[in-house]
Amino acid sequence: MAVQKEINYEISYGDPSVTGGISVFSEEFDDLFYYEKDDLGCTFSKESTVLKVWAPTASEAYVVLYDSWDGEALCEHLMQRQEKGVWFIELPGNYEGKLYTYKVKIDNTWNEAADPYAKAVAVNGDRSAIIDFSKTNPTNWPVKKSSFTAATDAIIYELHIRDLSMHPESGMTKKGKFLGLCEQGTTGPNGIPTGLSYIKDLGVTHVQLLPIYDYSTDSVDETKLDTPQYNWGYDPKNYNVPEGSYSTNPYEPSCRIKELKELISTLHNNGLRVVMDVVYNHVYDAFRMNFMKLVPGYYFRYNEDGSLANGSACGNDTASERKMVRKFIVDSVVYWAREYHLDGFRFDLMGLHDVETMNEIRKKLDLIDPSIITIGEGWVLDTPLVDDMKANQTNAPKMPNIAHFNDYLRDGIKGSVFFVDESGFVNGKDDMELEIKRGLVGGIEYSKEISTFAIEPTQTVSYVEAHDNHTLWDKLALTNPGDSVDTLKRMHKLASAIVLTSQGIAFIHAGQEFMRTKGGDENSYKSSTEVNQLDWERCSEFQDEVSFMKKLIAIRKKHPAFRMKTAEEIRKHLFFEETPEKCVAFTLRDHANGDADTLCVAHNASRAEVKVTLPFVKEWSVILGEDKCNFIVGSDSLVIAPLSSVILVAE
Repeated sequence: MAVQKEINYEISYGDPSVTGGISVFSEEFDDLFYYEKDDLGCTFSKESTVLKVWAPTASEAYVVLYDSWDGEALCEHLMQRQEKGVWFIELPGNYEGKLYTYKVKIDNTWNEAADPYAKAVAVNGDRSAIIDFSKTNPTNWPVKKSSFTAATDAIIYELHIRDLSMHPESGMTKKGKFLGLCEQGTTGPNGIPTGLSYIKDLGVTHVQLLPIYDYSTDSVDETKLDTPQYNWGYDPKNYNVPEGSYSTNPYEPSCRIKELKELISTLHNNGLRVVMDVVYNHVYDAFRMNFMKLVPGYYFRYNEDGSLANGSACGNDTASERKMVRKFIVDSVVYWAREYHLDGFRFDLMGLHDVETMNEIRKKLDLIDPSIITIGEGWVLDTPLVDDMKANQTNAPKMPNIAHFNDYLRDGIKGSVFFVDESGFVNGKDDMELEIKRGLVGGIEYSKEISTFAIEPTQTVSYVEAHDNHTLWDKLALTNPGDSVDTLKRMHKLASAIVLTSQGIAFIHAGQEFMRTKGGDENSYKSSTEVNQLDWERCSEFQDEVSFMKKLIAIRKKHPAFRMKTAEEIRKHLFFEETPEKCVAFTLRDHANGDADTLCVAHNASRAEVKVTLPFVKEWSVILGEDKCNFIVGSDSLVIAPLSSVILVAE
């Protein structure tokens, strides 16, 4: 018997005699107990319900049935042990609406847990639910999606469900709910469009939703929704179930499922695709998670001293390299893609996962729909996994068609997110032109000098702002406290223009277009609604800036030259031009990616006008450049206003 004490918990890893003396931590355990079939969890029909749970270290297992989320158990049924440590029971009759848990005996301890493979749960997710999924689909489900083939055509808009609708002037009635994002034709201050109508009008292609799976009750208690609560949701509890606080009735297990499907259906009907933010790298509390209760020790990584690994900085790292953990992650992603018809997945702290798991996910998604995009945080993180197995930027060549957020571009534009007072290209730092060039080419090996991590542009997410860290506006206000609002606006627009003219997958944080502020809050994951909500009054006041972003998006969508699919194309068609200091310019030539036009782009981070010599004489037209001093001198040169971007086009 192995016992470990952690904080207030004492964990037994089971009686070795149950597994033939094989330790739960050994590779032999993986080989002996790996279960290949896709039938774990609950399989419902009106005639019977089949329940299967993987718990190889348990000596006994029961399913416990309930009528309500907080009531006493109705009964317990002994389960039968089958192959590979799977416990099974078939309950004859119609059990629709019943709740259940598993109770397993580990050594001399009885643990009760929700089903890890549960697809429906009661309020707060401590009990799994048996429902008829055929009753959860909206009318005309699934909706035919808008045409989409290349990942580099994506312009992603990152959004938190509550943030969109909670502002008093949002014009939405289902505030903080999935259904809030379904409301159309809503208006805010001065009659501006809000909500879905506003997002659609921006012109983005994908809406990326911060975690919408069921997350920890410690973060948001679904029985106390009348009290102020807020969380981003990076605290997984039930991976395959929507979050109840975003539904109109978290006590009804099917409600959250129906309403999330209604949201996805509505977005698809409006030509928008949906990306789900998934967090398989850690859980809120390892010792209270159903994983640890059912198979203690298996699902997590451990340091040499026996303590939980913590590369996530959230208290634990899941062990994706273990066969049944990998199976769970892959099964979960496939389930969301098939049942909810999602169009992409963003992997939180992807660098903690292993390469094989990420490639298996990509392989399975390609079989469902190759247009589903996969992006993630490929940071290099400290976790007890062999370096060449980590799914990070260093190993990007091993993971084709999986994109990594480009922090080189992000920090090159505005300065490091880890050092508040550090500036970047747009806010005054010298000698940043090379970093910007590395980002503009989509992180590929453009030349010996201009290179980062990507083999192809499909492996890069180009961005400057996301939910993490300071908003771009707040960062600029901190690095340049003496500058005027107008100057900060110019820096901000310059930063967004660099992102939208970069190769790779374009990514925008909700509110970036109206220069969103969180009042200097660097990590608002559990700050108030007032800090996090989209400020529609500010949006109304910053309509010129919103129009600027709309124009950038429209230009990117119109010109495929900004969305080249291969590194070879970029090296062939993108040419950097000679520029003064603090300026970067390039041309896109010879019908790049089938573009009918030749384009010239210049980004000037100087506080003075600069002059750039154009590479050849053409009849250029200015399609972006609001300042009167952005004009062509003679026929071969361009004067660019301070802190601004210019885009020229010629047939």
